[in-house]
Amino acid sequence: MTTAATDPTSLSPTARRLWTRSRGLLLALLLLVVTGVVLAALQSGERHGRLDPRSPDRAGSLALAQLLTAHGITTQVATTVEEAAAAAGPHTTLLITDPDLLTARQLTGLRTATAHTAGRTVLLAPGPTALDAFAPGVRAESKVGVSTRRPSCALPAARRAGGALMGGLRYAKPDGTADRCYSSGGLPTLLRLPAPDTGRDTVLLGAPDFLFNHRLAERGNASLALQLLGAHHHVVWYLPSVSDPSSAPAEQHGFLDLIPSGWRWGLLQLAFAATFAALWRARRLGPLVTERLPVTVPAAETTEGHARLYEQAGARDRASTVLRSATRTRIAPLIGVPPAHAHTPDVLLPAVHAHLTAAPGTGPGLHALLFGPAPADDKALVHLADQLDALETSIVSQERHAPREHPDR
Repeated sequence: MTTAATDPTSLSPTARRLWTRSRGLLLALLLLVVTGVVLAALQSGERHGRLDPRSPDRAGSLALAQLLTAHGITTQVATTVEEAAAAAGPHTTLLITDPDLLTARQLTGLRTATAHTAGRTVLLAPGPTALDAFAPGVRAESKVGVSTRRPSCALPAARRAGGALMGGLRYAKPDGTADRCYSSGGLPTLLRLPAPDTGRDTVLLGAPDFLFNHRLAERGNASLALQLLGAHHHVVWYLPSVSDPSSAPAEQHGFLDLIPSGWRWGLLQLAFAATFAALWRARRLGPLVTERLPVTVPAAETTEGHARLYEQAGARDRASTVLRSATRTRIAPLIGVPPAHAHTPDVLLPAVHAHLTAAPGTGPGLHALLFGPAPADDKALVHLADQLDALETSIVSQERHAPREHPDR
């Protein structure tokens, strides 16, 4: 007896059939992964070295660092809160390029380290948390577009620079003890908060665009950047990072916290698309429902259709099983075998022997004909069908010519 694992004609799934069915989905997934990797690589390339004084990229700040060096101002890069706090001594300018990446504890630590030392602190686009630490009482308002704006204030650095590329966040302070420059809608995008007691002022900038390499040479950008950062002879250039160890004890950043908000929406949309695709392609098998066919299909056409399907699938085992089963079902009533035992060899075969005078096969041959294994090829399948037809014809002929007793006797 053959099994699905060894029989080459079995309809059980094979590696080739599985690949044929799933290759479309696998190729789509591969394309999605490759697209994601390419987009991530392109994005990382664009963001590499953003506001980094060592980076020559378009969004880097190497040109500004060289300009400061040419005017005798040293620049020190810090990547942790501890480095920045230790380097921000008296008469230094502390530049925090992305204060919103810092936790409240980190911001408080930096504020405490620089509160009683003369100098300047410059924050680029600080949000509410950073404002609470460095500029209490100041609130951030809605953003505006970045464009060339006039200073319209009395701050000497802004007046000398003239028009510069400013915008982004706007800041509101209730009292009038601050320099408000480059306003939009009555709110400044550059706010300088003096500190007469300690000699350390704080500068809030709504957008960092005028510090980029490809923007520095436009209008008064270079003059404004040089005067804001060059007020003292040493600049501590702090580049905050989510990998800063000092942020771990207070606030743990999960994986989703590290994904930009735009990518989160993209991942959510992909998840919905995958779910809908799965529901669309899933096989939902319910109970059989009988319904009236619009046309009547002749039995011969149905038989031919099944035969073509078996042929395309190479299912000789299924075809031979159907042929033998149909033959046993038809000949059982002719030889006096109940339908319940039509497929039992011990009952059917002796009855066939008893009704045939010259059977096409006897003994093991008849057993192989009615209950044997699947044919090895199509030629053997056709031969099996001919033998079964001959056996059934012989039994029918025997029944027709069998002598019958007269009812009067």
